[in-house]
Amino acid sequence: MKKMIAEGYQDAGTLKNRIKAVEAWLKKPTLLKADKGAEYAAVIEIAGCSLCMGNQARVPDGVNMFSTSTRNFDDRIGNGAKVYLGSAELGAVTALLGRLPKPAEFLKIYKEKIEPNKDKIYKYLQFDEMPEYK
Repeated sequence: MKKMIAEGYQDAGTLKNRIKAVEAWLKKPTLLKADKGAEYAAVIEIAGCSLCMGNQARVPDGVNMFSTSTRNFDDRIGNGAKVYLGSAELGAVTALLGRLPKPAEFLKIYKEKIEPNKDKIYKYLQFDEMPEYK
C-alpha cells in the first residue's frame, strides 16, 4: 500500500487509514470472532471476484497472466507477475485456445461461440426467482 501511495494512487488517505489499521492489528493480532447477538448470513455471489479480494491462489514468480479482474497491481497475484486484464469474452476465448488470441481469431470465435448465445450469456441471474435458491 505504501508503494501505491508513492506511485501516486489517487486516494492516498484511504490507503493511509488502511495501513494504520493493519499495523495496529499486526502489533497484537487476534483471531476474529463473531459478535454475540449479531445476525450473520451466507452470501451467494456471482462468480468472478478473486484478485481484488485476494481470494485467488498465487501464480509462480515472474509469469505473465490474463485475468478478468479489475486489479493488476504489481506483485498482487505473484512475485514479479504481470497481470493483463481483459473482458469476460476475451477470457472465454483465451481459455478455449490456451493462449491470448490474435484479433482476427477473437472475432471469429466470438461470432461463432458467443454471439449466437448472447441471450443466455448476458442474462442477469435472478436468484430470488430460482427455485433452487429459495
